[in-house]
Amino acid sequence: MKHRPLALLGAALLSAGLVSCSSSGADTGQKAGGPTVLDVWLMRDSASEAFQKEFEAGFEKDHPEIDLKIQIQEWEGIGEKVTAALASNDAPDVIEVGNTHVAQYAQSGGLTDLGGKVADLGGASWLKGLAQPGAWEGKQYGIPYYAANRVVIYRTDLFQAAGIDATQIKTREQWLAATEKLNKDGVQGIYLPGQNWFALAGFVWDEGGDLAVREGGKWKGGLDSPEALRAVEFYRQLQALGKGPKDSDESRPLQAEVVAKGQVAQVIATPGGASVIAQKNPELKGKLGFFPIPGKTADTPGAVFTGGSDLIVPSVSKRQKEAYTFIKELAGDAWQKKLALAMSYVPNKTTLAVSVASDPGAAAMAVGAANGHATPNTPQWAAVEAKNPIKDYMTAVLIGRDPKAEAAKASQSITTTLNSGS
Repeated sequence: MKHRPLALLGAALLSAGLVSCSSSGADTGQKAGGPTVLDVWLMRDSASEAFQKEFEAGFEKDHPEIDLKIQIQEWEGIGEKVTAALASNDAPDVIEVGNTHVAQYAQSGGLTDLGGKVADLGGASWLKGLAQPGAWEGKQYGIPYYAANRVVIYRTDLFQAAGIDATQIKTREQWLAATEKLNKDGVQGIYLPGQNWFALAGFVWDEGGDLAVREGGKWKGGLDSPEALRAVEFYRQLQALGKGPKDSDESRPLQAEVVAKGQVAQVIATPGGASVIAQKNPELKGKLGFFPIPGKTADTPGAVFTGGSDLIVPSVSKRQKEAYTFIKELAGDAWQKKLALAMSYVPNKTTLAVSVASDPGAAAMAVGAANGHATPNTPQWAAVEAKNPIKDYMTAVLIGRDPKAEAAKASQSITTTLNSGS
């Protein structure tokens, strides 16, 4: 799933008349006497213009039989546009989609099952936070493209002044102790808004729980499990060591702006947030570092929500062979390494994590990505996020209401929503 600034998917609808499914129109994709035209949709800002040009040139040099045509799509309204394309007879040949949206598109029956290609693509080492949501009902429709996840961005000067070595913070207890030590003399130990449900989800997974589980063919909300209740208690302790609002999320106000304005020692965000902070306050340039979200034990990093993209192939594409050739290249080791360094992403395989060692933010992400998870793999999860009872539940706990009672209400809401499309 894309979240801006991880990034958030837009909700605006595009009318059917505005949908253009493919640049190839009604042709067969074969230029007279020339190479096969392959239409690809990639998303805005998923890759830089420089990387795209390098990839296109390299791909067409290695595959002169294919004329690659990449169209950049906007996030706003993309869900409706992809749905319309999959229902048409003129869809593009490859589409980049948010990883947690694959099930939604697969349910429609409009995707090619690429399960037979997993071994050839080195799927044994794929990040599970990309691979698992790319599968639906035992078939692999989405091929992992790239990942991004949250880390801790911290003020190196404030840590140094407090005598804290961030590299030694490996466990939750060490994290709480360090944050409490930082939280004095006008310094806010951490800025953590009360409704950062992605962070809470990581703590739930650390405890062995989940946001929802499937039992007997039905979904059941999991916030009222003992594991999830332990997770929200840890969230409450951490959040209390700062001045974050209890009734809003990372975007209200934008947490990068909060960190830029004040003496905030830490924030949970994607590494790109550090650049925004430094842009807002140039005095902080060179004073921001990164470390993975700590886990329950020192030998396992904290669990994180894996955002990112998968690549899908519409079943109506007449260029299945060429589409797979494109995917094999872009999702292959050589281009994954280049993309990760160009965009500060996490590559799609755990075996490639070393390739971003020179980028501190990406390197911290890669450590966490090894313990990455996705939201429940069901097309109805988007409806849960639209209502988002998790946020209301978190606020209720933070303002002192009974965690068990509030968790039961939130879990029931999730249960009802997930089973509404069954």
